[in-house]
Amino acid sequence: MFEGKNGKSHNEFDDLGDDHISTSAETPMRADAFKLSTEDKIKTIENAFEHILHTLGLDLTDDSLKGTPRRVAKAFVNELFSGLNPDKKPRLSTFDNNYKYGEMLVEKNIVLYTTCEHHLLPIIGRAHVAYISKGKVIGLSKMNRIVDYYAKRPQVQERLTMQVVQALQEALGTPDVACVIDAKHLCVNSRGIRDIASSTVTAEFGGAFKNENTKKEFIDYIKLETDFNLK
Repeated sequence: MFEGKNGKSHNEFDDLGDDHISTSAETPMRADAFKLSTEDKIKTIENAFEHILHTLGLDLTDDSLKGTPRRVAKAFVNELFSGLNPDKKPRLSTFDNNYKYGEMLVEKNIVLYTTCEHHLLPIIGRAHVAYISKGKVIGLSKMNRIVDYYAKRPQVQERLTMQVVQALQEALGTPDVACVIDAKHLCVNSRGIRDIASSTVTAEFGGAFKNENTKKEFIDYIKLETDFNLK
C-alpha cells in the first residue's frame, strides 16, 4: 500500500479526489518512472488487473474476459497513458513568420479525450488554443498533437490547460498563448452526484491574453459557428 504525502488519511484523499483538486502544475512522476521496459509494464499491469477482476468475482476463464487484463494493460501503456513518456512528445517545429501575420491564430474545437487521475474515468471535451506570433509560427496540426500528448495521461483539467499553454509558449518563444477547455467528467456524470448535464470549463491566459480586450476577442472566436457541412 502506498502512503500519501503529509500524512493524509484515506478519507482526506477521498475528499481531495472528489473535489477534483490538483496538487501541482506538473504531472507527478517518480524518478524511476521509465526503469521498466514497455513490455514489462504491460505484463505487470496485466497481472495486477487480473487480480482486480478476480477479486471482483469475475470468471477469467470465460472467453469474453480471459483477454481483458492484457487488453487493459496494453491500452494503458500504449494509448491512454502514452503521454507519460517524454519520448512520445511531438516535435513542435516552428517556422519564421515570413508573411508577417500579426493577429491571433485560433485552433478551436480540438477533440479531447483524457482520464481523470482521481477515479481513472474518462474526461471528454474540446480544447480551444490561440497564440499571437512574435516571429515564429507553428503547424496547425502540432497544436492538436500537443493537446493530445498531454491528454494521454492521468490528468486534472486545470493542469492539462496549463501544460498546453506552457508547451506552446516554450516552442513559440512568446508568452502570448491561451487555452480554454470545456469537458465532461464521467467521474461526475456516471458516479457520485451523477449529474449528466454539467461540464467543466478551465482557462489559462498568458501574456497579451491577460488583456481584457484580447481575451474577449479570443472568446468571441470560440463562439463562431464552424459547421461547414462538409461531406
